[in-house]
Amino acid sequence: MSEPQLWHEVDAYFTDRLLPDAPDDALAAALRDSDAAGLPAIAVSPLQGKLLQLLAQVQGARHILEIGTLGGYSTIWLGRALPADGRLISLEYDPRHAEVAVRNIARAGLDQQVEVRVGAALDSLPQLADENPPPFDLVFIDADKVNNPHYMEWALRLTSTGSLIVLDNVVRGGRVADPANTDPDVVGTRAALDMIGSHPRLSGTAIQTVGAKAYDGFALARVLA
Repeated sequence: MSEPQLWHEVDAYFTDRLLPDAPDDALAAALRDSDAAGLPAIAVSPLQGKLLQLLAQVQGARHILEIGTLGGYSTIWLGRALPADGRLISLEYDPRHAEVAVRNIARAGLDQQVEVRVGAALDSLPQLADENPPPFDLVFIDADKVNNPHYMEWALRLTSTGSLIVLDNVVRGGRVADPANTDPDVVGTRAALDMIGSHPRLSGTAIQTVGAKAYDGFALARVLA
């Protein structure tokens, strides 16, 4: 058995025992409709979605910001962690992706709590800041990697002490550690990690993962006073 096959089997083992009802109808439909619409198959795995949900629940998150909606699969996991009066704002560049996501979110019964804003996130984020929203308790960044350092800067601006920032896909197949690799996505990811490691208001770590999403990982940062 190859390593990727083994990773898939272990992921399936964990999912069967820890998430016996996942994906449920709404989550399964979100993946199915995203695939039918031709969206890239890069949504988080069920185990990763549950991790995001647990982080939001541990935080007691009432306000969540997601940068990168895709088809709304991770949005649904996060939205289900909100209290009845909670709010999630998700930013999506591609109108076609957003259209699929809005339908998926509505089918999951979260359309009253979740808002998808369409456009380049670096345009949407200043507009959001101008609205002076309450600090976001959790920010999930899963968009174009070249702009990761800019997204981290905005996440720090839009959060407060104790907030969590999750930065996805930081391993880049191991390329992040190759100094000779100058791919813009790798360079952007390195810059975001450097910010987490050096910023006086951030305390963070990064974890490598293997599984249904192959070899990947994420960074987690807590906002300090």
